[in-house]
Amino acid sequence: MKKIQKLLMFCACIILLTGCMYPKAEKKELETADELNLTIMQKAVDQYREATGGLLPIKTRDEQTDKYIKYPIDFDLLTQGEYIDKLPTNSFEKGGIFQYVIWKAESDQPEVKVVDLQQAEAVREISIAKGINGFIKLGENINGNVYKINYKKMGMKEQPSAPSPYSSTLLPLVVKGTGEICVDYSIELQKIVDEEHPKVKKGQDIRYLLEEKYPILPAYSLPYVLNEDGDVEFLDDLKNK
Repeated sequence: MKKIQKLLMFCACIILLTGCMYPKAEKKELETADELNLTIMQKAVDQYREATGGLLPIKTRDEQTDKYIKYPIDFDLLTQGEYIDKLPTNSFEKGGIFQYVIWKAESDQPEVKVVDLQQAEAVREISIAKGINGFIKLGENINGNVYKINYKKMGMKEQPSAPSPYSSTLLPLVVKGTGEICVDYSIELQKIVDEEHPKVKKGQDIRYLLEEKYPILPAYSLPYVLNEDGDVEFLDDLKNK
């Protein structure tokens, strides 16, 4: 028993030391959606489109896939065609936290954006808990068909959250009545509304405020609208059916 404990302690030390040995500059590069990588990838995608008669270097995804992760870039197509000589350091494929995707793929000007996979990991962890418990325990109703997660009844110590890709804020995870787990970006959207006072149409999904302001897309989210008081709230899809 003592030998096993010593072995576990040794392994833990190795993992800790490995993390400490990671150069800070390199770690920051893996976690930053920098403009240079985005520019290089945009140029490569544009060149690929021109050479292939308008095709995009993307992987195939199901039609029901979240629109923000629906068109991940297929780096193999770009490297084989020598449109890029190496993958972005901060890409998931190279150990970074970003999935490179094509945004507005059906338009005349598709854009290279990224998705922060820390949100995907947070959703995955709740999905695992869901598998153990059989289903998500619904908590307080937030709006329409959206609920808080009753984390206590699921045997969790605190309300599940995900790190925001836009600030140091932690974003709550919520669940639809159907069991779909989502990230709640209302904190970040409210910040934009309060500070920049954008003109928003009644009933308009305001996630575009994040789509246009940042290179990182608000993946695993639900539509939001502004209510009459200027507060961000989930679009009540039950009311709009």
